[in-house]
Amino acid sequence: MYQIENIRNFCIIAHVDHGKTTLSDRLLEATGTIAKREMQDQLLDSMDLERERGITIKSHPVSMHYERDGKKYLLNLIDTPGHVDFSYEVSRSLAACEGALLLVDAAQGVEAQTVANAHLANAQGLEVIPVINKVDLPGAHPDSCKRQIEDVLAIPAENAILASGKAGIGIEEILNAVIDRIPPPRWSDQKSTRALVFDSVFDSFKGVICYVRVFSGEIKAGDEIEMMGSAVKTTVKEVGYFSPKMTPSKSLEAGYTGYIVTNIRDVSEIKIGDTVTHASAPAEEMLPGYKEVKPMVFAGIYPVDTSEYEKLKSSLARLQINDSALNYQSENSVALGFGFRCGFLGLLHMEIVQERLRREYGMDIISTYPSVVYKVLTTAGETIEIDNPVKLPDPSVIDKIFEPKIKAFIHIPSDSIGDMLALVSEKRGFCSQTENIDETRVMLTCSLPLNEILVDFNDKLKSITRGYGSLDYELDSYEASDLVRLDILINGEQIDAFSSIVHRDKAVGKGRALCSKLKEILPRQMFKIAIQAAVGGRIVAREDLSSFRKDVTAKCYGGDITRKKKLLEKQKEGKKKMKQIGKVSIPQEAFINVLKSNA
Repeated sequence: MYQIENIRNFCIIAHVDHGKTTLSDRLLEATGTIAKREMQDQLLDSMDLERERGITIKSHPVSMHYERDGKKYLLNLIDTPGHVDFSYEVSRSLAACEGALLLVDAAQGVEAQTVANAHLANAQGLEVIPVINKVDLPGAHPDSCKRQIEDVLAIPAENAILASGKAGIGIEEILNAVIDRIPPPRWSDQKSTRALVFDSVFDSFKGVICYVRVFSGEIKAGDEIEMMGSAVKTTVKEVGYFSPKMTPSKSLEAGYTGYIVTNIRDVSEIKIGDTVTHASAPAEEMLPGYKEVKPMVFAGIYPVDTSEYEKLKSSLARLQINDSALNYQSENSVALGFGFRCGFLGLLHMEIVQERLRREYGMDIISTYPSVVYKVLTTAGETIEIDNPVKLPDPSVIDKIFEPKIKAFIHIPSDSIGDMLALVSEKRGFCSQTENIDETRVMLTCSLPLNEILVDFNDKLKSITRGYGSLDYELDSYEASDLVRLDILINGEQIDAFSSIVHRDKAVGKGRALCSKLKEILPRQMFKIAIQAAVGGRIVAREDLSSFRKDVTAKCYGGDITRKKKLLEKQKEGKKKMKQIGKVSIPQEAFINVLKSNA
């Protein structure tokens, strides 16, 4: 057992792809936690998706034993996700630590999520150690990075450590800095037991496993514990730490990071950020910072083959077991059949869930337009939340519609500023602040509607900045806006899968684009089809899909022209009748093509 003053809890925070996971690998090697023969790249990233994309999706803790000057230290590292969608998970991982290694890529410099994560760490009162990574690259400029750390993050950079996760440079300096500069575990002198849940996973044999950081007291197998936020009580079946695999131990004491195996079978009963205490002698107050995670983006997910509805239902249930932030409820669409309305933390989260459904569960799925939660104030003075355009009330009973706004931090090269401001303006946003990071890069602080950045904002940002731009955002507030529902009518019939909520100024342009796209995709019929975009009862765009034409005059040879006219009139009457009784069946591929082209 380690003395409390010889324990350090720390995490690594950085922008996406600045080398967090590679540095973790080197630290595991240097402390002998992993033997050379067992080592593999991105060891803490267990999902194929994490390895392919080079991103961390789930937090991965690990305990390392390190000896210096005859003293033995326990270093608990919590690997955090870097993407903006998982910022609440990052904040809970930070709350489980006393210090953080702030990684900055020596070639890229300070980027959007570096700033966001540094602010999160400062807000938690952590000791931040700046590390300039990838110094072995030919394009590395560590001196410029030091200036950026001081100017943008207001962190003294004279003690910044120069390192390279790939080449193994500066690893010993990092370990020494963790011991010397990060304080021992805090709040350990309290009498009652308190532990923070910073993640949870489901094991089909063991049930729900909570990843915890014990702040005070002790947790042993057989203890009766209580989750203070959700008031759920359970018995501890096993406790242990990560090295990096789960290693059972007798108990978890103050300052330790590890896991608790519970009797709970439903992961939704365990909330990230909750406080674990003894049921017999509960703590008086919870650890600070706990909040319910609410989804920000919604989309409908439907099976391409309608007979696979039950399979999709069970796949989502199993996926939710390991991802408590995913919300879903069943819904049905006239066009797409039965499916689910799913809530996500953000766009990357949505993409990851869809990709996992396809890969891990073999599902062939189609997704509707992503939408956000609007607040509608009715003329009766009632406020309702709408996450599906189809549920928007009749315009006659709507007083105001409020849409969520975000505060976006956009890092771009200085020469792209004109094009970037034009894009922000096109997306109904404005720039409130411009800050120079160095001679070549600027940071824009912009206010934008969340709905406008859902589909193609990031792609356009990357193309404008030739891949050098980065974006981080946080939810700001709700603001009244002139929004309308855009419906698509085919042969006079409304197709609910194509409905969306748009700003009135953009309704005509979007309606025209959708109608022309559908004209290309829909199969022709024996009669002419009108493809229309409507706002309320007003048609704002129209395209006509011409019919197949049978040459009924082919059998006429010579004779009076009235004979041909008579046949053409007869054909015209037949088409008119066919149009009245004919039904346009839209093939599944048409939905997939239209939704994909706009996703």
